[in-house]
Amino acid sequence: MVVGQVACAIDCTVPARPAAASLGIRRYSRVHQQKFLNDRKACQCFAGPQNARYSDPGRDGKQFRASTAQTGAASISSVESRIQSIRDTVLVGKNDEDRMKALISLGREHAVDDVTNVRVPENRVMGCTSQVWLRVVFQDNAAVVYADSDALVTRGLCALLTDLLTGLSPEELLAVSPDSLLSLGLGVDTLTRSRTNGFLNMLESAKKQTNVLLGSPPTFPSLVVSRDGTVPQGAFAESQQKFLEPNKEQVTSLVNLLKEKKIGIVAHFYMDPEVQGVLSAAAAEWPHIKISDSLVMADGAVAMAEAGCTTVAVLGVDFMSENVRAILDEAGYSDVAVYRMAADDIGCSLAEAAESIAYESYLKEASKVPNSVHVVYINTSLRTKATADAIVPTITCTSSNVVQTVLQAFAQVPDAHVWYGPDTYMGRNLVQLFESLATATPEEVAALHPEHTPETIASLLPRLHHFQEGTCIVHHLFGGEVCRIAEKVYRDAYIAAHFEVPGEMFTLAMEARERGMGVVGSTQNILDFISAKLEEALERPFPERIQVVLGTETGMVTSIVRKVQSMLVNADRGDVEVEIIFPVSPDAITVLGEGSSSLPGGIPIVPGPAGGEGCSQEGGCASCPYMKMNSLSALMNVCQKVGTDSEDGLAPWKPRPYSELIQGKTMAQAGCIPILHMRHFQKNGSLSEKLANDMKTRNG
Repeated sequence: MVVGQVACAIDCTVPARPAAASLGIRRYSRVHQQKFLNDRKACQCFAGPQNARYSDPGRDGKQFRASTAQTGAASISSVESRIQSIRDTVLVGKNDEDRMKALISLGREHAVDDVTNVRVPENRVMGCTSQVWLRVVFQDNAAVVYADSDALVTRGLCALLTDLLTGLSPEELLAVSPDSLLSLGLGVDTLTRSRTNGFLNMLESAKKQTNVLLGSPPTFPSLVVSRDGTVPQGAFAESQQKFLEPNKEQVTSLVNLLKEKKIGIVAHFYMDPEVQGVLSAAAAEWPHIKISDSLVMADGAVAMAEAGCTTVAVLGVDFMSENVRAILDEAGYSDVAVYRMAADDIGCSLAEAAESIAYESYLKEASKVPNSVHVVYINTSLRTKATADAIVPTITCTSSNVVQTVLQAFAQVPDAHVWYGPDTYMGRNLVQLFESLATATPEEVAALHPEHTPETIASLLPRLHHFQEGTCIVHHLFGGEVCRIAEKVYRDAYIAAHFEVPGEMFTLAMEARERGMGVVGSTQNILDFISAKLEEALERPFPERIQVVLGTETGMVTSIVRKVQSMLVNADRGDVEVEIIFPVSPDAITVLGEGSSSLPGGIPIVPGPAGGEGCSQEGGCASCPYMKMNSLSALMNVCQKVGTDSEDGLAPWKPRPYSELIQGKTMAQAGCIPILHMRHFQKNGSLSEKLANDMKTRNG
């Protein structure tokens, strides 16, 4: 009994299930369930206001919240007793086959009241291979859970969840953990991985509905993508949708210039929707246009040079154009011109952090430790890469290969120390990921790296370091209130988070990932994840709407919409949709006047949600203001001047030149060394012998 709880003669735990002739199983009758609710109402240990009325979304919310605040605290003991009762009376079989038969029998006998109001689209549970509907309401502060499915086994799971949750107070229901469901003995040994994940997501759906009943939390804007078009929900989404169908005259003008002057274009996923809309349409007529993450941009530029392009326009921040210039030179295409989209610096708060005095001190600390390697994020300048490698052996990484890079360094060099930077959030997220791997199964760890075990992961954690003072102002947005809303209102949706987001959003995505509902990685990883989930939905014969919380820069939406719509058109499915949810800060700035304050980094203009940015005073933006310097007019200006007498005036638009020498090499040559180490790793799956030897012999 919980301390302070009043003794009660009524048994408030889940009633014992009467034995039946077949498998010792019998479904609770509705009368039996109602008796439990009545007993609970009379039970002092769960006493709530006796005048509390039936509560449903939008009905008597204040009274419901008030009654919830007075609920007694008996969640752990109540849920544990229910779990034990279900194990003892329902899932009594000693092997997987018996438990599966029990579920099928439960599914056959499961009765659902008010089916018409339960089997509606808004009650659908995502992440299930079959159709599942779940509805939660509260009567006298006790949950009444309705769950149903069109598949027998899943219907049996619905029956179990109904028994487990019905009668709980809101606080008790929200306290039920996924481990409680797994303790029923219905994990992947009995069910398929997809059914286990679906069972866990049924719980998340119940929690989401409970949170909505507890209040009216704000929702995020979204864009619903179907075979036939897009529908925005909210001003922010409207701004994103506006340019998905570009002006045909603009597309034609750009294509004519590119063909005439043999210009290729490499652009980052985070471009403005207007620019991406035009580029995506132009790519159908001119193949030398590539929208990708930062690493692939340089590869795309080389392919364009090989195909005969004499100029490459780079739409991104400055370190991207520098990398393109350096890789083209390394590939023997120094004669191919490279242009940025502005004469001024197109900065990056993260890249600038890597050129700070604090970062230099961090690297000097690493240089004093034997067997050290600096794993530097590719989103940094050539200067950073060159100067870092002069201090400590350095290899570049991306958000999609950073985990494997770090694990390989520890596997290949005994007693290695890995110093990651400059992104603080990614560094923290790496530590969190490895801490979770230290308690994972050997199979889960081996899937990431065959030479590691949970024990080796645990042993390397003290030797994994990360910089503490570097953040991207875009990914900085995804913390605090944004995550609280996502957790309450969208906990049963798919969650996609870039590796650079703050720990709160990363944790949500990691938790979702464990039940097949989340992804953490690069922009390309996120796009691939959404495509894979849509492919699964297209294989199912029933209507479906997939919700995805997009925990990264909203410029990705154009690429997502193009990919999703092409898949829906090819499958000719008008009954499947993808809803892209933009987790924009509720306190985003909407009005600007003269003398408005600037974001960190000195950006003087901060558009609000209606302008497509969704920036907050704390320094976070749903869209990158630096990237928005790559406008369509800037691109047309550069293309028009290429090949004319005015091209000489484009000198300030070229990537930053470096005249300094680093250990006898130009800055560009020295900055390429960490990139080449990464390319060796990507090609061979191991660190180069040169880098491994450097780690073992240079420092300490």
